[in-house]
Amino acid sequence: MLPTVCVQSEGDIVAVIGFKPLITLYYGRFIWICDLVTDTTKRSSRYGEKLLTYVHKWAKDNGYESVALSSGLQRTDAHRFYEEKMEYDKVSYVLKSR
Repeated sequence: MLPTVCVQSEGDIVAVIGFKPLITLYYGRFIWICDLVTDTTKRSSRYGEKLLTYVHKWAKDNGYESVALSSGLQRTDAHRFYEEKMEYDKVSYVLKSR
C-alpha cells in the first residue's frame, strides 16, 4: 500500500498524492512520487505545492535524500510548476515499452 495524502476543501477531496520510498543505485535512498492529482478547477490554489512540501518534509524526516517523479511530455504547465515553483531539475527521460 502506497502512502497517500489528500487535501480537502469544503468536504471534497481536491488533491491527492501517492508516493513510495525506494533505494536504487542511481538515486540512492529517495521518494518516488507515483501520483499527484489536483482537481482541474482547483489548480493554482497551491494544493500541489502543499502536498509536495509534505512529501519533502516526510522524506527529510525519514532519512531520504531526494524526491523524484515523472511527468507526461504533454504536461507543460505541470513541468513549469515542478521546475519554477518547486525547484525540480530535469535529470532524465522516463521510457517504457509497449
